[in-house]
Amino acid sequence: MASDAQSSPSDTAADTTDAATSDAPETPTETPSVITADVVVIGGGPVGENVAQYAIEGTDLTAVLIEGELLGGECSYYACMPSKALLRPLSVADAASHLEGISTPEVDRDALLARRDIWVSHYDDTGQVRWAEGAGMQVVRGHGRLVGEREVRVEGPDGGERTLVRATRAVVIATGSQAVIPEPLRAVQPWTSRDATGVQDVPDELLIVGGGVVAVEAATWMAALGSQVTLLVRGAGLLTGFEPFAGEHVLEALRDLGVTVQLDTSVLSGQRTDARDAGLGRIHGGRVSLQLQDAQGDREIGGDEVLVATGRTPRLSDVGLDALGLSADDVIEAEHPATGGSAGADSAGDSSESTALPSWLHAVGDASGDAPLTHWGKYRARVIGQAIRAGATDGRLEPVPEIVPVPQVVFSDPQVTSVGLTEKAARDAGHDVVTAQVPFGGAAGSSLLRDDVTGTAQLVVDRKTGTLVGATFVGPEASELIHAATIAIVGQVPVHVLRHAVPSYPTSSELWLRLLEELPQELRAG
Repeated sequence: MASDAQSSPSDTAADTTDAATSDAPETPTETPSVITADVVVIGGGPVGENVAQYAIEGTDLTAVLIEGELLGGECSYYACMPSKALLRPLSVADAASHLEGISTPEVDRDALLARRDIWVSHYDDTGQVRWAEGAGMQVVRGHGRLVGEREVRVEGPDGGERTLVRATRAVVIATGSQAVIPEPLRAVQPWTSRDATGVQDVPDELLIVGGGVVAVEAATWMAALGSQVTLLVRGAGLLTGFEPFAGEHVLEALRDLGVTVQLDTSVLSGQRTDARDAGLGRIHGGRVSLQLQDAQGDREIGGDEVLVATGRTPRLSDVGLDALGLSADDVIEAEHPATGGSAGADSAGDSSESTALPSWLHAVGDASGDAPLTHWGKYRARVIGQAIRAGATDGRLEPVPEIVPVPQVVFSDPQVTSVGLTEKAARDAGHDVVTAQVPFGGAAGSSLLRDDVTGTAQLVVDRKTGTLVGATFVGPEASELIHAATIAIVGQVPVHVLRHAVPSYPTSSELWLRLLEELPQELRAG
């Protein structure tokens, strides 16, 4: 059976089960087929795939994956993979423009979009189904809804055929999340992240509402494709969950790219003629007009399209929780790690041991209300999957570390990557911390990446224990530096020991030595 590291082509996804289905009672003539399996997973993205895989691997247990859309999930087709397929060539081109001795490549719009189409398998999940079935999972198409204890009714994609799937051991909700569209903007049929990654019609003028990860990444590739992009940000800066310097670097870079960024700007409402869903990545009607409010008062702005990137919410409204007397809040309260997931570190244990949910019911990934990151959802799926397997086979429950931080990368230019706690979050959590900060180009290896490297690197260290609690790197290819920090936090390695992990010269890893040398001598000496 494939390991997680080698697993499915959908190695990057928050799951999706977006179909709205009728809850009408079955007619007397309907006799749904019945499938029985040990583990039933509602949602076939990588999170669902991982929990099923780890629940049954090396055993005779069986698993069913229920998916109403493309097997492989949101990020495989509409988020992580297509966005990075678009951003990577742009990053290479931008790097070339900052290096003497090489001519700058030009963006070929058609070729770039064709590359995107290849990476999303032209929205065809045949290969993914083949992988899942080869890994021992049965795939059932349709929208799954709980109808009783360990029972899930699946309505086929066409609303016709119904199947009753019974679990002998566990049911796992892995239905992912969905974009949040503020009520005043719903009538204009705005783009969501799906349309941005699946772009077919490049709008001349694109308005983006939001200042988070989706907003800054989409602004980057849409500007490169030829849109005049305006970013409308309610807050005073970008990427507010990160260290403040991260948002400042990205703000400067976006403005250099030609993106107009308007901070402290609220979107009150919007209008549009001929608003309609014209299909994925197509312009959804006539020109858009948005009513705004900022420090100067009320005003209006227009564009050919508007992308709403104001967050996501767990997709739990149509999974049948009411049949068990449960609500979405019950699921999130039971499954969300106690220490706050994206805020820092997680106990990482089997959080499904909660009185709020039946012992056979679990939620994982975005659906649990946890950090909406594919890699984190897959990690939690592995933990919960092996716990289900251990419980079913009287096997050994695999231990987990006391602290497991959540890493994240923003594929902006410069890249932003962080793990664990920011300085403020650490202080708010009661840590007595000391920080070390250096310019990203402060080492020979990192300064060679571009002739004019910009960015910042920072460590947050607990003064009492001498261990890392957080790290942030902002700069070219910064994403390749964060895993060392993740290992240091998980292993609780003191900084006086980290000083003996010798970085190769000249590589960006030398930044670690620079950062550790900036710490107080007593911490470095142990």
